[in-house]
Amino acid sequence: MNWTIHSISEFDPLAPRWDALNEAAGGLPFLQSRFIRPLLQVFEDASLRLVTCDDAGEPLAMGIMGRRGFGCWETFQPSQLPLGAWIVRPGQDSARLLAALGRKLPGLVLLVGLTQQDPSSVPRPADSERLKTLDYIQTARVPIVGTFNEYWSHRGKNLRHNMKRQRAKLLQEGITPRLEVLGRPEDVAPAIAEYGRLESAGWKAGHGTAVHPENDQGRFYRAMMEAFCSAGAGRIYRYLFDDRAVAIDLCVEGGGSLVILKTTYDESIKTISPAFLMREESFRGLFEEGRVQRIEFFGKLMEWHTRWTDDVRTLYHLNYFHSRAALRLRSFASRGGSKNESVATTQ
Repeated sequence: MNWTIHSISEFDPLAPRWDALNEAAGGLPFLQSRFIRPLLQVFEDASLRLVTCDDAGEPLAMGIMGRRGFGCWETFQPSQLPLGAWIVRPGQDSARLLAALGRKLPGLVLLVGLTQQDPSSVPRPADSERLKTLDYIQTARVPIVGTFNEYWSHRGKNLRHNMKRQRAKLLQEGITPRLEVLGRPEDVAPAIAEYGRLESAGWKAGHGTAVHPENDQGRFYRAMMEAFCSAGAGRIYRYLFDDRAVAIDLCVEGGGSLVILKTTYDESIKTISPAFLMREESFRGLFEEGRVQRIEFFGKLMEWHTRWTDDVRTLYHLNYFHSRAALRLRSFASRGGSKNESVATTQ
């Protein structure tokens, strides 16, 4: 087992190796280089390190790591990335990998942390003296099994009734709802601009987190979605009332999953849920296509998720403590009432 520490500027030359390992690890679309590359370009941080692990020439693990506080390293985790930037070949021992990585990272290393890991991709290990895991959030997915009608018949009566009632209301008001599925690179820029207009009119505008074509969020999503659409793996669902866009989903596909990255809708519409109507139609199409095996949300489980699925799991953080000093710090934080009982985890 041999770890090599690279400058983050070496990501592009090593991207084919990164993608091959990701494919072997399940092929999550947002861990592909076409997602990571625009993240690094837009949210540039020269202090990051690309780390690679080989055993007898076989790649076992790769990650992007950054310092977080004194003696602590953790995975690159901007808000746009659903999981920490860490890929590992199935069947590897997390404690062994992180122990060896800590011996290679520069400077004093007290702790190495993996943020927001998915037990479906990286099985959650048992805690030990030096290896500790911590619940992050619950998240949901919709398995594509059987027909849409079978799936829909198992959803709650209230959801099915509300969707029927809302469609009847639109018909009564003479409004024609329509779903567009955009997937060409040239569709992306106008869709991101329209997404920004919808989101900037809602609550996110007041928090400064809305996507806009001229801000870093908008530049990232445009570059990333263009890359995915060029590869036939990007989808933008656009829902219209007549010719008025009222909801948009930004989605990427890979490894049998369609991941819904971002959703926005017209918040001025109070008596109808454009996003729910869009989702019903888009899910129907995914069941009929049979192209993916699951629809992933990856966000924090909300009540509305449970209306669409019963399939829920818990994402987790993982910390490996490299010294007794780090363990004492953890113990001190725990006695002081720390919610995380951890030195380096992102909540």
